[in-house]
Amino acid sequence: MKNILRPALVLFALLSVLTGLLYPLAVTGAAQAVFPKEAAGSLVQRNGQTIGSSLIGQSFTDPQHFWGRPSATAPMPYNASASGGSNQGPLNPAQADAVKARVEALRAADPGNMAPVPVDLVTASASGLDPHISLAAAQYQAARVARARGLPVAHVNAVIGEFAEQPLWGLLGEPRVNVLALNLALDGLR
Repeated sequence: MKNILRPALVLFALLSVLTGLLYPLAVTGAAQAVFPKEAAGSLVQRNGQTIGSSLIGQSFTDPQHFWGRPSATAPMPYNASASGGSNQGPLNPAQADAVKARVEALRAADPGNMAPVPVDLVTASASGLDPHISLAAAQYQAARVARARGLPVAHVNAVIGEFAEQPLWGLLGEPRVNVLALNLALDGLR
């Protein structure tokens, strides 16, 4: 028994140190050397203070800001420690009611806007943390944001165009805009 147990324990300790300590440290060190901003969490700073991450959505609710996708995380929206979707399918009555309530809230916030509501403004992403909205979702909100800020709609649309991100390699994904970056750019116009 001793001949079997000792090599097993030594191998266990060796693999634990290798895979639980050395490998993660090597990968983290390499990531920090090659991609320092991304390895640090893609943090966004303003005036020396961290105000968010370009990878995690934030809750904006005032009319002067663009609103992101709804978040299904609990106990608060965009809770990075509780990433996950609502797990409600399109035929689930609770999902249909939630979407209907979100459409009504968007219509109430901008009663003159009769354009179709983009789907990403009323449905949560799979992670509940998506920091981006489609260009259609940004353009849907442009008139409300411009009115609340006292800016021409054309100027707000120009800022949207400036911050538009194209699909990866021109193929993967859809054109989109990071809500935090867009709102910070508009805040900087004051």
